[in-house]
Amino acid sequence: MSKKPHSHQTAPPVAQGPSAMWGGRFSKSPSEVLQHYSESVSYDQAMYRQDIAGSRAHAAMLARQGVLTAREAETLRQGLDRVQAEIEAGQFAWSMEKEDVHMNVEFRLTELVGEVGKKLHTGRSRNDQVCLDFRLFVSDSLREWQKALYALVRVLVSRAEKNVHTLMPGYTHMQPAQPVSLAHHLLAYAAMLKRDALRLSDADRRIRVCPLGAAALAGTTYPLDPSQVAAELGMFGVFENSMDAVSDRDFALEAMFCGSLVMMHLSRLCEDLILWANPAFGFVKLPDDYSTGSSIMPQKKNPDLCELMRGKTGRAYGSLVSLLTTMKGVPMTYNRDLQEDKEPFIDLSATVFDSLSIMAGMMRELTFNAEAMRSALARGFLNATELADYLVTLGIPFRDAHHYTGTLVALAEKKGVPLEGLSLSAMQAVCPAIQKEVFGVLDYGNAVARRTTPGGTGPEPVRAQIAALKRWLKKAGAQHPKIA
Repeated sequence: MSKKPHSHQTAPPVAQGPSAMWGGRFSKSPSEVLQHYSESVSYDQAMYRQDIAGSRAHAAMLARQGVLTAREAETLRQGLDRVQAEIEAGQFAWSMEKEDVHMNVEFRLTELVGEVGKKLHTGRSRNDQVCLDFRLFVSDSLREWQKALYALVRVLVSRAEKNVHTLMPGYTHMQPAQPVSLAHHLLAYAAMLKRDALRLSDADRRIRVCPLGAAALAGTTYPLDPSQVAAELGMFGVFENSMDAVSDRDFALEAMFCGSLVMMHLSRLCEDLILWANPAFGFVKLPDDYSTGSSIMPQKKNPDLCELMRGKTGRAYGSLVSLLTTMKGVPMTYNRDLQEDKEPFIDLSATVFDSLSIMAGMMRELTFNAEAMRSALARGFLNATELADYLVTLGIPFRDAHHYTGTLVALAEKKGVPLEGLSLSAMQAVCPAIQKEVFGVLDYGNAVARRTTPGGTGPEPVRAQIAALKRWLKKAGAQHPKIA
């Protein structure tokens, strides 16, 4: 998905009369200042496909309902096809004077097909037209996000599959806690992103609902059938209340919340990668084409993309809060405040899609340093819990086992050795019940392998997680081949 479009044309001259689309009531045109301040075509032209698709469906429905003739509907369809072809060939002249994408398309359509073009708007208002276009645009955007989510999950599953036995420290409070597999760590992010994809799919059923037929706010006297339009556009239903239909922006807010969650999950992954790329950790080597250097320090390799993504998460949150703030004071029904819904979404959508795509590329190419991860295990006494659990198996109450283990950790720290570096006699001086099998217990590979509970870090549950994600991806691909 591209960044939000901008008009690079010189502003068109101000019309000498009122707007041909709505100006019958007025004797003067809007001031030039008002035109610049209120125009939306510089960004809502991004919705031209959705606007034209909605108009095609509306014209076909009008013909089926006897409001237009079949010949008129076909003329409109052919004209709309020509308008779309012009836009996609870069031959369409967008005009600020015509305010928005809807008026621009309709004006050019009427130029192409004549008076019948003026019949296209029969039975609809810009209010329900805008809502239809925006709902379709948001839904289409979410489906692009889903594609990118599936692609990133596939990369994480692939990297996890190759690192089931790669051990590393797991952290709580950013302190070494227990040994885990690298695969398990990567799959934690895959689990987050799976929830994101499921959340988007669920939201889409509420977003892709047809508001056409609500007209300005009260419905229309024409015998319209919104369900026909919904069916032609692959929508999941129609509006329940015409006033709500033209003033609802829950669909955009829900999408932006889902996008903000995606960005939050990516930001957490970025934070891990930034730490891991620091030589003090040395767990990963970032690919050159996803890093930058320093203008003064030749040795630097900075994780700038991760830092930018982490920063753009705040930008995504800002877009969500912007629209939430706009909506809180809007009375029924349509108010011009609602024009401020599209720019925040368009910006957030581009950020989400680009971030997912970039992360997939970076995760595919970065190099893991298994040796650095393994050596870090010995520096944090990450097998202390194993020792405590072992003492419990000898019949020692857990609180006592915890105390004995803490004492041995302090002893090892004083001697400058890991727990497994203590002699058996040194351990027995603290807790006589300890036997020589303790060294097998303290082995990090054994510690990970013993974690066999579902969802745990042991090889068996990790392979089960990988298998489950592969099944989910396969099922998603079968159900939604254009998305997954």
